[in-house]
Amino acid sequence: MAATDEMVCFALYAATRATTQAYRVLLEPWGLTYPQYLVLVTLWLDGEQTVSSLGDRLQLDSGTLSPLLRRMEGNDLIVRERRPPDERVVSIGLTAHGLRLREELREIPRQIAEGFALPDRTSAEDLIRRLHTISSSMHAVAAGRAPQP
Repeated sequence: MAATDEMVCFALYAATRATTQAYRVLLEPWGLTYPQYLVLVTLWLDGEQTVSSLGDRLQLDSGTLSPLLRRMEGNDLIVRERRPPDERVVSIGLTAHGLRLREELREIPRQIAEGFALPDRTSAEDLIRRLHTISSSMHAVAAGRAPQP
């Protein structure tokens, strides 16, 4: 058995924890959590979303997403509205305050990118592709299927 510092899974775990800690420190002045930041980024880039599509996009279940959205609404970052004709569908949009935060938080991606210490954009794109492949493969393993090469 390999020592933890020789395990790919532990290296990913440690890097994820370190990245989350960096986001925690960077977002703390605005009272935001990393998942709240992800909701804001998604709404800034893609516009209004249903709760369901937002959950799918961020890989968050409703038990996690609903309280998160309630807090964001209470902090005047988002608005939740039921969509007629199906009142079960809830739409999420940004408030003026949520829109203003885009400018205030504009340096966060650069600071995180610097933390990854990747030499160029191509290296970052390669890492993102590899991480998406790992995620897909691990979902297959968890579902009892063979990962696709």
